[in-house]
Amino acid sequence: MFKAVEKAAYGLKRDFGEVENLQVSMKGPGDFVSAADHRAEKRLREELERARPGYGFLLEEGGEIIGRDPEHRWIIDPLDGTTNFLHGIPHFAISVALQRGDEIIAGIIYDVAKDEFFWAEKGVGAYLDNRRLRVSGRRRMTDCVLACGVPHVGRGDHAVFEKQLHAVMDRCSGVRRFGAASLDLAYVAAGRYDGYWETHLSQWDIAAGILMVTEAGGYIRDIDGGTNMLGTGSVVAANDSIQPVLAKTLKKAVSE
Repeated sequence: MFKAVEKAAYGLKRDFGEVENLQVSMKGPGDFVSAADHRAEKRLREELERARPGYGFLLEEGGEIIGRDPEHRWIIDPLDGTTNFLHGIPHFAISVALQRGDEIIAGIIYDVAKDEFFWAEKGVGAYLDNRRLRVSGRRRMTDCVLACGVPHVGRGDHAVFEKQLHAVMDRCSGVRRFGAASLDLAYVAAGRYDGYWETHLSQWDIAAGILMVTEAGGYIRDIDGGTNMLGTGSVVAANDSIQPVLAKTLKKAVSE
C-alpha cells in the first residue's frame, strides 16, 4: 500500500506544480486536474493489482471491479480535495483502504503537499509516520475545535446544515472547513481536531479514516447513531466524551 501511494503521489506532486500556471489560462485547470486524478488512480490500481492480483476495487473514477477474491477489495480515492488541488491550495490527499468482508482492516491517508503519511491497521493502531496517534482528550465542547463539511451548489441540504452549524458554533471554541474528508478524519485521529461531522460522503472519502479514528481510540458513528457509515455516507467522529454531545447537538438542531 505504501509503495502504491508513493508512486501515485509522485505524479500528483508534479501535476500540482503545474496548476498555478494553468489558473491564468482561459480554459482553466479543470481538464488537467481530471487527468491528474485518473493518472493517480491508474497507478494505484496497477501497483495494488501487482501485489494482490485477486483483490477487487471500489474506485472513485473507475467504479467497482469485482476480483477473484470476493472477500477483499481496495477502496480508493486517488485525489481527495480535488477543489483544493484545482485552486492551487496545498491540502489534498490520497486515500486507500483495504476491506475484508464488511470490515476495513487497513488504511493509508497521505497528505501529499505536507508529506504526512497517516496509516492504520486493525488491532495495531493508528500512526503518523512512526508516531502512534491518539484522539484529543478534551472533555468539554467549549474547549473544542471541530471540523465539518460545508455543502456546496447542488450538494446536500443547505438549510439543515445551517441549523447544525449555528447550534455547534454556540457550543465550541471554533469550526474549521478544509475541504478533504479523509484528512479531516486523520486530523481527528491525530488530536488536531477534537471532532468532525459531515454528510453526503462517498465510501472512498471515509473508508480509511473510519479505521484511523477507531484505532486512535476515537468514537465514530453516522449522523443517526448507527455504525454503517459506508452505507449512509455520514460521520460524526470525536473521542468518547465529545462524540455523543456533538451528535446530540446536531440532531437537536434539526428537530427544532
